[in-house]
Amino acid sequence: MIEDGASTAAIEQAARLLAGGEVVAFPTETVYGLGADAGSDGAVAKIFAAKGRPSDHPLIVHVADASGVAAFASEVPAFAHKLVEAFWPGPLTLILHRRDGIAAAAAGGQASIGLRCPAHPVAHALLLACAQATPPVAGLAAPSANKFGRVSPTTAGHVAAEFGEELLVLDGGPCRVGIESTIVDCTRGVPVLLRPGVLTREQVEAACGEALRSPDDMDGQAPRASGTLESHYAPNARVRLMDAKSLQTALDVLGPDAKQIATYSRAILRTRSDKVLRRRMPDDAQETARQLFAVLREFDAQGVGLIWVETPPDEPEWEGVRDRLQRAAAG
Repeated sequence: MIEDGASTAAIEQAARLLAGGEVVAFPTETVYGLGADAGSDGAVAKIFAAKGRPSDHPLIVHVADASGVAAFASEVPAFAHKLVEAFWPGPLTLILHRRDGIAAAAAGGQASIGLRCPAHPVAHALLLACAQATPPVAGLAAPSANKFGRVSPTTAGHVAAEFGEELLVLDGGPCRVGIESTIVDCTRGVPVLLRPGVLTREQVEAACGEALRSPDDMDGQAPRASGTLESHYAPNARVRLMDAKSLQTALDVLGPDAKQIATYSRAILRTRSDKVLRRRMPDDAQETARQLFAVLREFDAQGVGLIWVETPPDEPEWEGVRDRLQRAAAG
């Protein structure tokens, strides 16, 4: 059921359910999350079961503020403190060394854990209410509120359509960021970018005072992290990325026979078929990020079999959008 996230009664109801080991969906500025008590392995197991997600694929734990880090992390390097000061609350997840015996299921059994402080008033109110619940809940493990590997939800309606009326969904309106958080691994002495988001590399580097490494730069295996599988964020339709010229050529070749195709492009495309769905991609990277998952879900709802997307520009501010589209196309 969908409840108004601005309602104190709805927040208190959600906090009671979470303290009792149940699962609740709630909004963040990035996407809607499917939350459970991060400290309860039994509650976390319900997230994995609901999503159909492998239990060794770690979840991100959401905390109310920077003081919540101490409940889950055993150490925080100086550059990570700088990132917290610069971007929390906000769309940044830090991978830190996990405290022994804490949130093992949420971490997928790893010695590290992903932590984030969301910048959404409903999420913040819920986290505060959970901290005062009986028993208290220090943080919420909350992956995106969708079936594993599929398109992330950016409205309460998306969540309800996926999981049905039995799940409590706190409605906080459409997500203003629209793609998941940037993930930085802080467990290896230097910052390592595991997943790009709307925060650019330059912003992160300026804040922490160090160059961002990639996993390929480092010796040893990177910690597993949410949303870093090759195939992810995929709609039911097959996604293909191509440049504007190739996209137009493909439409020209099919001519009036084109059907069950949707296009999402910055270029204005011509088609001789009235069965091609066309949506214009914004010229602004942040606006594209905000609407991307909703557009993919809309195309799925229209029953198309193919989604042809113009490849985003190879520019820093587009890195997060490119990442999500490349993973969607890999599916």
